[in-house]
Amino acid sequence: MDQTDALLQTLLQEEADLQFPLFTNETAYRVGNGIIEKAMRDNKFIVVDIRRNGELLFYSRMEGTSSHNDEWVSWKNNVVRHFGHSSYYMHVFLKSTGSDVEASGLNPIDYKAEGGAFPLILKDEGVVGTITVSGLPGDQDHNMVTSVLRELLDNA
Repeated sequence: MDQTDALLQTLLQEEADLQFPLFTNETAYRVGNGIIEKAMRDNKFIVVDIRRNGELLFYSRMEGTSSHNDEWVSWKNNVVRHFGHSSYYMHVFLKSTGSDVEASGLNPIDYKAEGGAFPLILKDEGVVGTITVSGLPGDQDHNMVTSVLRELLDNA
């Protein structure tokens, strides 16, 4: 197994592991605040956007970010909604196959397969939304989300 295959397997395992039994508005608040607090500790500047069934449950834009980050949130969320996988998984997968979102029949103006949007997965329902970070390189956006989810779910 090469490095890309190993990374793809790791990303799929994250999606299997980082699922919620229930996701309420309070859960969104705890997740969003956890991500913001981690960004502040790490001296990073990000936008956090959490949606369940299209409804915005949490949003925060830190100093040093702009409405352009909001566009990235939207583009990455579109990828998760279409493919059902994290935008980082799709970035690595498409790159590994020499493909892109356009080859998948999607408009590259509206879909960007870059890291940072993670599927909000309920154990008994599947993907019901997105937890998204924008402001860092894609792999770091992704890790900002997954590290906080892992910590919160491990302590639940």
